[in-house]
Amino acid sequence: MKSFIIVVLFLSMTITSYSQDMDGNIRMEELPGVVIKSAGKDFSIYLPDKNPDKGVRALEEKFIAYDLGKDYEGYENYLVIMETKNGSLNATYNENGKLTRVVENYKNVRLPSSVIYSVYKAFPGWQIVNDKYLYTQKEGDVIKKEYNLRIKKDNDVRKLVVNANGDIVKGM
Repeated sequence: MKSFIIVVLFLSMTITSYSQDMDGNIRMEELPGVVIKSAGKDFSIYLPDKNPDKGVRALEEKFIAYDLGKDYEGYENYLVIMETKNGSLNATYNENGKLTRVVENYKNVRLPSSVIYSVYKAFPGWQIVNDKYLYTQKEGDVIKKEYNLRIKKDNDVRKLVVNANGDIVKGM
């Protein structure tokens, strides 16, 4: 009986150790669109970003939890502005209370590893000194998701535009 308990204990510890992901990389899953509210027959859909910066995610969660109520009634368009120290989220609703457009603008955010890797690979010896993040949606579709970076090496400064996948779109 004693040996049976030891074998079961050993197997349970072995099985749980193999259940963890061994590659060491954390996969970021695409988040589904969040239906914020029903506006008649239409739905207000918002796609939260998978940005690694906690401030960005916190503002997006605050926006998802925001209740528009009946504030939009009587207006052709209704604008909601949420701000933090490092950024802002501007949302536009139509006369029916449907979310039509979201523009998020942040500065000095934590960059995704794909962006950092591609910049340092393309510009070895350069340092990222400033960044801005722009995320735009219209009618539940992502229109723009890019990082505007300033990099520096000695006295030389360049501006880069990098998309979320790490592809350098424009470099000056």
